[in-house]
Amino acid sequence: MAKKPKAPRTPSILESAEGLEKLFLTGRRRRDQDLESAVRVFLEFLKGFESFTFTRPCVTVFGSARFPDGHKYYEMARALGRELARAGFAVMTGGGPGIMEAANRGALEGGGLSLGCNIRLPHEQHANPYLDQFVEFDHFYVRKVMLVKYSCAFVVMPGGFGTLDEAFETLTLIQTGKIERFPMVLMGKKFWGNIRGFAQKSLVAEKTVAPDDLKLLKATDSPKEVVAHIKEVLRNHLRPVQRKRGTKALAAKAKRST
Repeated sequence: MAKKPKAPRTPSILESAEGLEKLFLTGRRRRDQDLESAVRVFLEFLKGFESFTFTRPCVTVFGSARFPDGHKYYEMARALGRELARAGFAVMTGGGPGIMEAANRGALEGGGLSLGCNIRLPHEQHANPYLDQFVEFDHFYVRKVMLVKYSCAFVVMPGGFGTLDEAFETLTLIQTGKIERFPMVLMGKKFWGNIRGFAQKSLVAEKTVAPDDLKLLKATDSPKEVVAHIKEVLRNHLRPVQRKRGTKALAAKAKRST
């Protein structure tokens, strides 16, 4: 096959940039800092992996840092934390105030284990006082990995850009098979209604996602319903998957030994 002719390469914008503009445009590409950045990220992962010591199944709760004690969503998250704890789950959050604090607080009130992955920010974020174990991170990327790594279910409470980022990344990991089809629940049906409508009317309509992808999400306002849904999915979906994988592994091992 003949190669398609290429247009002449245009000069880099750096050739016409000067002073602070040039420094800004080159600042993110300085190779002398790449190794240092990689080492910092690695050490932060290592700190996270070494810090958490628990064995019970864990549910991660995402949500805004901005809802105060007494707000309806704060109280909803607090009730959720209690129900999850009473059902025998550990509760993990981003470790900050608002929804995160409420879920951790409820977990302790329910006699459960309360975990947090806090992020260091120049404003707003600080570790809440309702944590049995927590780690502070400098990198959002490392923090998000830790929030997903240990959990078998995810609950998304109302929130802003950060909550949406966490929710859609987790949903993408499930959709693409990077993690199991763990249950994922949206709490606050009124809050999430427009986003679910957008997904149906735009994403599904334009075929950028499949209709079945929306079935990965359940919406409810009931903490008890969240717990019941998580238990049902774990019992009816994940166990057959694990058995199937275990059977394949045994078959592969038997084949290698022959």
